[in-house]
Parts: sequence; structure tokens; C-alpha cells
Amino acid sequence: MTMNRRDFLKISSAGAAFALTGCTTQPGAPTMTARAHVVVVGAGFGGATCAKYLRQWGPNIEVTLIEPNELFVSCPISNWVIGGLRTMDDITHRYDRLPRHGIKMIRDSVIGIDTDRRIVKTRNGASIAYDRLVLAPGIDIRTDTVRGYQEAEAAGKVVHAWKAGPQTALLRKQLEAMPDGGVFVISAPTAPYRCPPAPYERACLVASYFKRAKPRSKIILLDGNPDIASKKALFQSAWKELYAGMIDYRPNNAPFAIDGDKMIVSSDFEDVAGDVLNVVPRQRAGEVCNLAGTRNDSSQAWCLVDLATFESTTVPYVHVIGDSVLSNLPKSGHTATSQAKIAAGAIVELLAGRQPDPHPVLANTCYSAISDSRAGYIANVFRYEAGKGYVSQPEGGSTPNGDERNFKFAQAWAKNIWADVLD
Repeated sequence: MTMNRRDFLKISSAGAAFALTGCTTQPGAPTMTARAHVVVVGAGFGGATCAKYLRQWGPNIEVTLIEPNELFVSCPISNWVIGGLRTMDDITHRYDRLPRHGIKMIRDSVIGIDTDRRIVKTRNGASIAYDRLVLAPGIDIRTDTVRGYQEAEAAGKVVHAWKAGPQTALLRKQLEAMPDGGVFVISAPTAPYRCPPAPYERACLVASYFKRAKPRSKIILLDGNPDIASKKALFQSAWKELYAGMIDYRPNNAPFAIDGDKMIVSSDFEDVAGDVLNVVPRQRAGEVCNLAGTRNDSSQAWCLVDLATFESTTVPYVHVIGDSVLSNLPKSGHTATSQAKIAAGAIVELLAGRQPDPHPVLANTCYSAISDSRAGYIANVFRYEAGKGYVSQPEGGSTPNGDERNFKFAQAWAKNIWADVLD
């Protein structure tokens, strides 16, 4: 497959990428003779998108979407809240438009999955049968991998704020309360983890806030990776040009312990004291994947799937999408929506007794703000090739510097993708 730059930009832009289906079935295609039932667990970027497109492309399919939270809180743009550029209201949305697509929404938690009988059990006592199951639970934060973390978190001494919500607001309040001249300690977990550029974006936006409000304050960024994991040129240029002397970057320095009383983070090399601690531990596929037995990589942490359909390689009739998947694709909100559409299209085909597209295409565009007015991006289109995984197509790449135009594009991207997921 080849494409010119114009075609690439059409596909990779936030709005146009929503048209990628990953299947040959389109609205109006032949419908199933029997009414099949698909249960989707998790209504984040992946799950909500998958449920919506299952109904659009398979109008005779019954779709049940199970989500414990009342509101959708977006992880993309949540760093803008921490940096003081947006509020929690700006990234919080309701689910009330999804049922208009014919989706049955259940506010509940899944506590058991019988994959032999194909039944999902919920905390409120429901037993829900399925023909196909889609798991989109996101990530679990492995707080048990950092000694003292759980006690310090319970005491409000440390937060990860890696799941947008109450901890996002709490971290913002802690930064506001920190005295000028204080130290903010943030860590980036060892890959793989949700949103590779997010720790570095967070450091930039907190530095931007400090520059305006607490100019004598410093940031220490402890990275569990040997180097900046994503958009290296963008962040290095920002740290040099905008925040010289403010951000102390220390690679190969993953925290293994926290003393919440002394406010000290310990790594193999040093003890680091801070006034605000934002330690982000390692991660794994959400717990519901463990219930279904789909955490099946060598570490029993992530989910291996058939990347043409996102069906588990070990548990039939169960598909996994989003951050829980282990692949060569980035764990991002846009990737999750693209995977959701490929999975939805594949499920429609499988339920109709047809073969899904063997070479689906997906897009990922990710913006990172580096200040209160500048941002950069990375954008790629990927095509699945058996034996190779998703292969990046020509013309993709990232910006080496941030600018005001891309800051505006980042805002538009967020509005468009939220609409695609929830409207």
C-alpha cells in the first residue's frame, strides 16, 4: 500500500481518521438472521466507540455497554488541568447521547466472566450472556510495585493522576499550595505504559505554571526508561528554550520506594526529596482482563490479540481493545478509537459468517502541549500485515518544535474525538 502526503493527512487528521473502519462492511450491509448480543465492558475511548459503531454497522446486533462510572473523564487534555490551562469540567462529559444509538448502558462493575458459558456477572447481581465480548478496561496502576506507595497514597502524600478524575484535581491543588521555591518530583514508568509522551508533557505544563506563579520552583523528572520515550526532539527543545534550569531530567531512574512522612522518593541510585510527589508506577491490563484470562503475555500483565480482529489469542469470542493490548501500537486515546472500529467491523463480519478484512488500517494522532500556547504532535497511519503487526506508512512523523497553530489543533482534536466517542 502506498499513499501520497495528501492522502496521509486526510486519514491521520482527527476528523478524517474517524472514517477508518478496518472492515468491508458499511451501513446498510446485509444483516444477521439471528439477533446476536455483544457485551462491551468499559466505556472509555475504546469501549464507547466500539459499542457505538457496532450498532451503526450492525443494526440487528444487540449491544450492552457496562461502565461503573457515571461520567466520562478524558485522560487526553487532563495534563492541561494539572498545568492550570483547563478545569475538570472541560474534560468531563456525560454518556447520555450513547443510548440514542440503541446501546443498552448498565452502570455496574464486572466481577466475573465465565468464558465457557459466555456469561458476564456484575456486582449488582446481573448475569449477562454474550455471543461476543469486548473488553476495554484501560489500565491498572501497579501501586504494589513501589514500596510504601499505597500508604502514602492513602494519606494523600502521593498521587499518580494517571486515570483522569479526583487525583487530577488533587494534584492541581497540591501544586497550587506548594510554596515558591518548592520541588515537584514526577516519575515516568518503565514502558509499556499509557500515553508515552504524557510524563514529559506534564513536566512542561507544570513548568509553565511555575514560570508564571512560582518562578523559583524546580521539577525533578525520574524516568524509568533509558531516554525520553516519545517526541524527544519536541520536549528537549521545550526544556532548553522555555524552561532552562527548571527541569532536571534523570533517565534510568525508576522509583522503588516512597517515604510519605519524609516526602522522599527512592530509586536504585538516589533518594529524592520533594514538596509534591507525582510518582507513576508500572501498569498492566485492567483487572477485567484477568477475570477473562486474557492477560496472556509472558509477564501475565498484558493482552495478546489477533491484531486483525483484536480477538484474544487464547480466549475465543473475547476481544480486547485499547491500553490493555500489547502490540507495537502506542497506548493512546486515538489508537483506542481506531482499534475499536476495527474490532467492531470484524465482529459484524464474524457474526454474519464472513471473513473480516485481513489488512485493516488505523491512525493515531497525539498532541502534546509544551506551554500555555504551544503544542506539537506525532501522527501515523498503520496497516496490518500478517507476521509483521501494524506497519507505519510513509509520511508519518512528529514535530520537532511546538507552535501556536498546533496548540489550536490540539484543542480541535480533543473536541472532535470526544464527539466521535460520545455523540
